[in-house]
Amino acid sequence: MLKKWMAVSAITLLLVSGCSKNETDEDVLEKNDGTGVADQSEDNKAADRYPFTGIGSDKEVMGRSVAVMVNNHPAARPQSGLGQADIVFELLAEGEVTRFLAIYQSEQPEIVGPVRSARDYYIELAKAYDSLFIAHGNSPEAKKMLDQGYIDNLNGLYYDGTLFERVNYRQAPHNSYITFDHIKEGAIEQGYDLDQPPASMTFMSEEEAEKIDGEQANELSIAYSTKNPAFNVSYEYDESTRQYKRASNDEWTVDYDSGAPVLLSNILIIEAPHETLDADGRRDIDLTSGGKGYLIQRGRMSEVNWTNKEGRILPVVDGKEQGLVSGKTWINVIPADPGLESSVVIN
Repeated sequence: MLKKWMAVSAITLLLVSGCSKNETDEDVLEKNDGTGVADQSEDNKAADRYPFTGIGSDKEVMGRSVAVMVNNHPAARPQSGLGQADIVFELLAEGEVTRFLAIYQSEQPEIVGPVRSARDYYIELAKAYDSLFIAHGNSPEAKKMLDQGYIDNLNGLYYDGTLFERVNYRQAPHNSYITFDHIKEGAIEQGYDLDQPPASMTFMSEEEAEKIDGEQANELSIAYSTKNPAFNVSYEYDESTRQYKRASNDEWTVDYDSGAPVLLSNILIIEAPHETLDADGRRDIDLTSGGKGYLIQRGRMSEVNWTNKEGRILPVVDGKEQGLVSGKTWINVIPADPGLESSVVIN
């Protein structure tokens, strides 16, 4: 049985509670309906839908997505703001250490972090989802991309102590945080567009979701390392909510500030070729060639292939893209060697 975090709040988390009828351009990052979502059962009545969750809204969906590099070192856990991300990518950043790319559009937490340094493949993913990219530091490859203006970005190397703040309850480099107010401030200062929503992902109807079939997958685990369990992942399905809870090293992934668990509707696990680049263990990950994957939804697992379509990682079967269940999505990328069959256990 997984152990629950007993998280003690040090920062008050305030979800964006609504939007004014007289919004200015500076408010575009906060355009949601309080919780950021509408009741899923009311989707057919919705005027619009959030592009990365497929959940309906009775208001026009606006606002650019924001992708934040989030630290996953044990000293950085539990993190702030992960539960509000529409999509989270989890990939190895160096050695056996994984890092998150958390992509926000339907909701914006007050604060996100700890924020960590960029890698080139995280930048590629952020750009594919039309995101403003947030990181604190960078690898040499990532620095070239950021310096050349490959993607709109805010880097804590240049805003440390201003837009990015160091908290006193964690040690560097696990203590850099940014608020969405500061993201908005920095974007406006740099002249970055905040208004245009990204292209939507593909979602199935509730009727289609009710018919999901496949191998039972109420519990599953992913071994990123056979030597260090600190970055191993497990998921557990809750039939009452039809969502999965996530854990690292048998500790629930919860929000530092509220203690609320991260809840997911879709889990996509893919294998991709990995190569170690240097003595620091930095990686090169091939996210273009496609390969095998598992798609887990509603307590069931389907074997799929994955493809890269205009930079986005998508599950496909017989060449046809598979729809997601309305809700939040986590994408785990694991090394092709040893691969899915050796690294993933499903019960």
